[in-house]
Amino acid sequence: MTATILLIDDNAVQAATRQAILKRAGYTAIAVLNPQRALDQLQRGDFPTEIDLIITDHTMPGMNGAEFVRQLRQTHSKLPVLVISGSEEAEAEYEGLRVRFRMKPFHPDHLLASVNDLIQPELQSPSEQPVR
Repeated sequence: MTATILLIDDNAVQAATRQAILKRAGYTAIAVLNPQRALDQLQRGDFPTEIDLIITDHTMPGMNGAEFVRQLRQTHSKLPVLVISGSEEAEAEYEGLRVRFRMKPFHPDHLLASVNDLIQPELQSPSEQPVR
């Protein structure tokens, strides 16, 4: 069974690029360009399969990544989230939200390594699981 990853990024080129990388690696990747729409779809169960991981950008119009994760945690407290941002200062906004934060630019190999770590945490020791 392949993992399903939800990508949230208002930049369609970035979303499509990450989606292609993930699909080539064997994952099912669904891109949504609006964080509010992604929340609504998650709450309604509109996706064809269960979401195993969310990858979100930090800076987006209307709702940034931290606001998205705060709302997500109300209904999906244990769903793994990878946040990608070009702003190192943004990491502080995720304190206590149990996300993995990575800085752009983000090499495809690093993306896949982070995804693998978050989707298969049972393969790691507890000390290797950095979650905030």
